[in-house]
Amino acid sequence: MFKYYLPFAVYTATVLAAGQNGTLKVPPCPDTASISFTTAVPNGDPCPKTQVNICYTDKSLELAFTAFNETNFYYNPSHQTNSNIWAYEAMEAFISKGSDDPQTYFEYEASPNNQTFNAFIYNPSREALPGQPMDHAFISSPFSDGFKDLKVLCGE
Repeated sequence: MFKYYLPFAVYTATVLAAGQNGTLKVPPCPDTASISFTTAVPNGDPCPKTQVNICYTDKSLELAFTAFNETNFYYNPSHQTNSNIWAYEAMEAFISKGSDDPQTYFEYEASPNNQTFNAFIYNPSREALPGQPMDHAFISSPFSDGFKDLKVLCGE
């Protein structure tokens, strides 16, 4: 399980998990809302069950990712903050206000070796296609900025 505390509060979260669109009502902690999936985004290939529990406090959004039956924990040990960890195994959250398809969102990713990708993304076309405008603003010191995490890997 990976558990992350992001330093802002959100009351609802738009859910896009394995092709499922919807709105997840997020309760205040310690209660949680949960979503799970067994297909990968965006290609729909089967993957081990993944579950995300989410809640909020007056200061943070708390995400607990659980990857069931994970055996590989494939990562690049040379990665640092904001490296391309998405090319390996990573838990990802795309967070925006409201339920519309956003042009701007916060992308948070975490790898098994505790590296994170943290950026505000501007994507006016709402697609990640070659030649389409897209930009980002990295958060380069997430833990100094108040981000916290707790990582527990099975077998450790």
